[in-house]
Amino acid sequence: MLVATFLLAYLLGSIPFGLVITRGLGLGDLRAIGSGNIGATNVLRTGNKGAAAATLLLDAGKGAVAVLLARHFAGETAAMVAGFAAFLGHLFPVWLRFKGGKGVATYLGIMLALAWPVGLAACGTWLATALVLRYSSLAALVATAAVPFWLALLGPSAAIPLAIALAALVWLRHRANIARLRSGSEPKIGGRS
Repeated sequence: MLVATFLLAYLLGSIPFGLVITRGLGLGDLRAIGSGNIGATNVLRTGNKGAAAATLLLDAGKGAVAVLLARHFAGETAAMVAGFAAFLGHLFPVWLRFKGGKGVATYLGIMLALAWPVGLAACGTWLATALVLRYSSLAALVATAAVPFWLALLGPSAAIPLAIALAALVWLRHRANIARLRSGSEPKIGGRS
């Protein structure tokens, strides 16, 4: 059951909604725009806020749906397996030769489904950091780093290892952003790459 959960959640997570939406709207190949990432922040660089919002919601939704379905049919352990698999699907989608996004929206969707108070705290952390500092990448790094602490405070503590593993992957996927943040060349929200 856990193997089937993993595979189905991976396939759900691997749907590249940002790419599908931008192509469907005639905005071009998202991988050739801005940072080349398939996530909502790069979709925003096309100038289409609606497409960016849709990408954000769908990328978060696929993580949440994977967790909720797995929990409903197979329990809490399966829910965590599904969250991990959906996240890997977004980062390494089979449809795009395993070159996917950075996983922030999917991460937030997973956390909202696993423990909604923690998910809301993570979203609030991201939003506060983004509003004050205007860097989407830095907001993601701060929010994912904070989630294990939110889980320790709000529970369930059983999800802390998953949160740490996902946060580590988010940080690894943001290596170039971290380098640009350190050099002062990272684009701000609403700016151009």
